[in-house]
Amino acid sequence: MSTPYPFTAIVGMTDLRLALLLNAVSPAVGGVLVRGEKGTAKSTAVRALSSLLPDVAVVGGCRFSCDPAAPDPACPDGPHAVGAGTARAARMVELPVGASEDRLVGSLDIERALSEGKKSFEPGLLADAHRGVLYVDEVNLLHDHLVDLLLDAAAMGASYVEREGVSVRHAARFLLVGTMNPEEGELRPQLLDRFGLTVEVAASRETDERVEVVRRRLAYDEDPAAFAGKWSGDEDALRARIVAARALLPSVVLGDRALRQIAATCAAFEVDGMRADIVMARTATALAAWDGRTEVIAEDVRQAALLALPHRRRRNPFDAPGLDEEKLDDTLEQNSGGPDPEDDPDPDGPDDGGGQPPEGGPDDGPRDGSEESPEETPAPDESAGQQQGGTSGGGEQSAAPAGEPFKTKAFTIPGMGEGAAGRRSRARTAHGRTTSARRPQGQLTKLHLAATVHAAAPHQRARGRSGPGLVIRKDDLRQAVREGKESNLVLFVVDASGSMAARQRMTAVKGAVLSLLMDAYQRRDKIGMITFRGADAELALPPTSSVEAGAARLQVLPTGGRTPLAAGLLKAREVLRIERLRDASRRPLLVVVTDGRATGGPEPVQLASRAARLLNAEGVASVVVDCESGPVRLGLAGALALDLAGTAVTLEELRADTVSALVRDVRRAA
Repeated sequence: MSTPYPFTAIVGMTDLRLALLLNAVSPAVGGVLVRGEKGTAKSTAVRALSSLLPDVAVVGGCRFSCDPAAPDPACPDGPHAVGAGTARAARMVELPVGASEDRLVGSLDIERALSEGKKSFEPGLLADAHRGVLYVDEVNLLHDHLVDLLLDAAAMGASYVEREGVSVRHAARFLLVGTMNPEEGELRPQLLDRFGLTVEVAASRETDERVEVVRRRLAYDEDPAAFAGKWSGDEDALRARIVAARALLPSVVLGDRALRQIAATCAAFEVDGMRADIVMARTATALAAWDGRTEVIAEDVRQAALLALPHRRRRNPFDAPGLDEEKLDDTLEQNSGGPDPEDDPDPDGPDDGGGQPPEGGPDDGPRDGSEESPEETPAPDESAGQQQGGTSGGGEQSAAPAGEPFKTKAFTIPGMGEGAAGRRSRARTAHGRTTSARRPQGQLTKLHLAATVHAAAPHQRARGRSGPGLVIRKDDLRQAVREGKESNLVLFVVDASGSMAARQRMTAVKGAVLSLLMDAYQRRDKIGMITFRGADAELALPPTSSVEAGAARLQVLPTGGRTPLAAGLLKAREVLRIERLRDASRRPLLVVVTDGRATGGPEPVQLASRAARLLNAEGVASVVVDCESGPVRLGLAGALALDLAGTAVTLEELRADTVSALVRDVRRAA
């Protein structure tokens, strides 16, 4: 609709409105990321902000919105003389999820290239958003190559375009505002850090508040202009307050005490880098200006922390967002009186009464390499199966806790796929990065303009063309070949037999699988889980996009019994067959987590080997995570990987940092 919903008519969502207004007061805060469930008016609030932003002065006729008081000396439309410009409203530029790279950064002006034979740059959305707002709805679904371009522009304040024979640099300083539904996947940490603030929104559970939301929305839909007119007075007052706060902002003093509180808070929550400190300082200053004060107080620092730190603190994807407010208050209190608080030498540590490191409690599982407690007796595979009846239904052991997750080695599927967009394996995509050009095979879908022009140019004289422009024939057309990343179906086949439960090995195994689940979550994969123990295999989690469901099933996974490895592999083959019928373009990655032992039934080892070769014959990409431990190892998981024609890694090698360390050691030795 042409009439935006009034910002002052939004009901509730105090944090969201405050975060947007602080960015309007001080664009240096760096934008805001709005996270929340669907239907919570995230987009409505962001679009309503545009009408509150003060007008900006621009150089007349400049397509890149240069400031007449300090024009960009490298502006493609320049040079511009310093002087008075024309005032216009600040732009709110929307970046669609399906936008192409050309639309974002700009491209060759096709009309001029074809009609006049000249190379001319056509600005993209980054140029349009300069000195305004770049709004990305569903930012977590944005293609990775577009995310990379956004990161570059946000980091440098400029966009560099080197493509199709065009070399252009232009300023691109904008307020980055994004909305997302966390259920659809998370953002890459690099992009997440570029948002100055973040807020979590959810639908109100208060009946009166929900009634008021519906009442206002129905009134707006019935007559947008009349509804906006009803709130025009409040909008004008809010706009005037923003202007006043902007004028007061340079006079706000950020004292040493506030700076110490900011630094101590960032250190206490273990945020990476220094951007959090800087954003908190700018946010606290904007809060003081918004309240009409010229000095930052402790409450400003606290509110700034609640807005600037939740998306920067170290946490696993399955952890709840937000900050521990009790810890935040303690940190601010300890750093409020002076530069060297002496009452507590470790303000961030737990109060254990004696200042000593906490000892392992009765619920603590053994760490790798540590001795077992006297009460724990290792249960070997065969004895566990006999004592528990050797079946999946009886005598099962209690579920072991999962170990701490970690960043895993990256696994990809070889070859080139054509599946749904994601972050794992190479694929030909409609919106990926253009890598080359070829003659079209069938109907032309994506024209590679530069290659087409180059193919047609040598023939212009023979075609009777002597002036500007090009004569292009069908044989000159070139198809753009684009490459991106696809998501895959990661199917976990987890050994839950008695041999895996021995020596508390299952704790480490669950930690490894949880880490792989985190990796699948970040790469937007679909996941499924099969477990095998006792006499058969079970589909514990049908293929789904809910990786949280996989993590929940993993936590309660029981263990014990014999090791029907062949049954687990054959169950995986059946699940992959069905999924191939449902979605033929999504390629599977089979992750088998086992020590390689096969027991139970006649010729269990031969049956497992035969099942693995069947999967290999069907071209299933596989990884075997070898869970065997101890000084004497049989190497059975490695043999299984050979039958699968897959990769074998140990639990130690699964860690990305361990793999990097091994690579560094090899290079040093060389």
